[in-house]
Amino acid sequence: MSDPEYSVFGASGFIGSALVSNLRRKGRRVCAIGRNGDISGPELRKSLGHAIFAIGVTADFRTRPFDTIDAHVAQINSLLREGDFASLTYLSSTRVYQGSASTAEGGPLVVAPASPNDLYNISKIAGESICLSCGRPNVRVARLSNVVGTGAGQQAFVDQLLREGLARGVVAPRDHPESSKDYIALDDVLRLVELISERGRETIYNVASGEQTSHREVAELIAGETGWRAEFDWTAPRIDFPPIDTNRIRAEFGVLPRAFTAYFLSHVRAFIGAAKGRS
Repeated sequence: MSDPEYSVFGASGFIGSALVSNLRRKGRRVCAIGRNGDISGPELRKSLGHAIFAIGVTADFRTRPFDTIDAHVAQINSLLREGDFASLTYLSSTRVYQGSASTAEGGPLVVAPASPNDLYNISKIAGESICLSCGRPNVRVARLSNVVGTGAGQQAFVDQLLREGLARGVVAPRDHPESSKDYIALDDVLRLVELISERGRETIYNVASGEQTSHREVAELIAGETGWRAEFDWTAPRIDFPPIDTNRIRAEFGVLPRAFTAYFLSHVRAFIGAAKGRS
């Protein structure tokens, strides 16, 4: 069998499985390695092609601190130390900008080691640091924003709202309705990660839309499409993530990720259709 053009680590997860499917649809040779696959020894010394590291712990990181460090730091350390790859792209998160003054890729990041809420950011930053300090060529970091797409998992905010709507006919964000996030469509993520892997000139990239969308806007779009009732708690705490700087992906790749309203209603319809198909 020919050497793979791509090796995707974490191929059983949301982003990893989508990357594998997308690349194979394009006729690329892909080696898919699940999050529990062997990331040590002889297997790493085979040609991996463009390696994409998509292993991660997300919403339950607070209750799984050891698994979080293992996933985001220890396993990428093994891959960097032993892997035979043409390039390596480490999938991180724009969440690392929480509390920072700037979201430009080269800016300083702020964390509080004593805070359990910062464990995720600290582990991702440590993984990034190993990637950027290892001295190997063609190692890059892609910081992903909030990805909207089929299979995002139980903890994805927009899918939580959709599940609640299906169950109760009500869409009710828990945070202040003007809380906001940056969202990006899964298809745009897949396109950008492939471009970064194959010809990225920089070492860190924000993979985001650069636009903020409020919880109120999300809920109202869902309500308008489905007829469900939107309810808001205007006394809830407001949680805002800083607008993400996307100048680098726009300048280098000429990619303009789609606006939230351009794809979100299609996601709503697909989510509801899939849910009804399972019932």
